[in-house]
Amino acid sequence: MSAGRRWAKAYERAWRSGDGDAAAALYAEDCVFRSHPFRALEDARAYMRRVVPEAEASEVWFGQPVEDGDVAAVEYWALLVDADGTESTIAGLHRMRFGADGLIAEARDYWHVEPGHRPPPPEWGR
Repeated sequence: MSAGRRWAKAYERAWRSGDGDAAAALYAEDCVFRSHPFRALEDARAYMRRVVPEAEASEVWFGQPVEDGDVAAVEYWALLVDADGTESTIAGLHRMRFGADGLIAEARDYWHVEPGHRPPPPEWGR
């Protein structure tokens, strides 16, 4: 199994279960991480521990990874439910570089959130 596919499967398990520690364990301690194009660099592990438990997802999809050497990009799509019951949809792309140890050494996300639940279109994720 490719590194990108392994990440997607492990991250999906962590996200669905709200396990921020499991998501954090996928990233190197010194990972260079940006959670959105216009945000400052962040501590990837701290970010995952904070947001994964908060981002309750009723449905999660990951696209087929696009990979070249130690770099992978994976689309994701999820139907979210906030603590107050508000529904939204997030769609994005996680671009990552894996270190020799298999952990993510560098990552950045590009994503957008819309109100309401919207499933991905049929051609999505290929």
